[in-house]
Amino acid sequence: MLKLHNASWPGVVGKGQPGTEAFIDLETMLRLTADAEVDGQKFDGIDLFLSLPHVDIDSSDEALERLADKIRGYGLEVGSCVAPIWAGVGGGSAMGTPEERQKFCTQVRKACRIGAQLRKLGIRPHGVIRVDSSCGVEEWSDDPVGNTSKIIATFTEASKIAADYGERLAAEGEICWGGMHSWRWMLRVLEGVGWPEVFGFQADMAHTMLYLLGYNAPEDRILPEDYDWQDRSVLEDGLRTLTSALRPWMIDFHVAQNDGSVKGSGDHDKTGRHCLVDDPNGKLDVAHDALYWLCNEQGHFTGAVEHLCWDGCMFPNECMMNPATWNHILAKMLEVRSGCQ
Repeated sequence: MLKLHNASWPGVVGKGQPGTEAFIDLETMLRLTADAEVDGQKFDGIDLFLSLPHVDIDSSDEALERLADKIRGYGLEVGSCVAPIWAGVGGGSAMGTPEERQKFCTQVRKACRIGAQLRKLGIRPHGVIRVDSSCGVEEWSDDPVGNTSKIIATFTEASKIAADYGERLAAEGEICWGGMHSWRWMLRVLEGVGWPEVFGFQADMAHTMLYLLGYNAPEDRILPEDYDWQDRSVLEDGLRTLTSALRPWMIDFHVAQNDGSVKGSGDHDKTGRHCLVDDPNGKLDVAHDALYWLCNEQGHFTGAVEHLCWDGCMFPNECMMNPATWNHILAKMLEVRSGCQ
């Protein structure tokens, strides 16, 4: 049965910087996750952000043992982990200078070491290491072909590192990252690396929905410019086109909602607007539309993932500290899982 995970990074992304709300510490995120319950069902685990203030990417083995004990104490396990490959936290652009690309790969190596150690400690039975290109769309657009070639080369080198640790890398399709900002360019990157056993796609429902609208890549828009959101048949046709191209590469999945606009704060600017599952402006039928990613054309679960993760970044802290928020999310995830059976 598919496991259900919460994400820790909504307590970090878009927070803790001037003009933003304070971070929510990992202990609090674990407690909120463990306390959620719907009809006797609870979250099985949490996906981790491998950067301070949550998890130090340079954690010692002893620190990771303490981390595993803490998570286990909440009755949770670990799934996928986010590698901090951005320049501001020690990484570098995947299309940057040789030094920047080396920093990118060094952060991947550190993340894979943590992932492998958590597996050794018995707290992480499955999951991937999440990456992106760590570069903006505008700078990428200065030389789309050349910069994409560099990104492919960096991802390939990072994949070799992951393979050495028995890990897999998942590139999150998000419109704020150069070379990953459109579904066609994302597919080009995946095919360029060409190593599906190690390097795949992380589909976040909120972010991938923006692929349909052509944000940052109007030429790759799938839905018509005058699309009427009341016409579900057109949206579903678009989702079929999108998922038929990227589903074969998918190795990690985020249940999420989107209202069709973009937002951002701090270093994480102009990205998909995650909404709560009960947001009246949400454009997706979450439980139904998730199945385009999770099931094949015949409606059968593909088995490409072993857990589902909820992703909802940049919600106000007041909302995140409300237990009802997580109960509503868990209820929707249970609905998604039931559709896969």
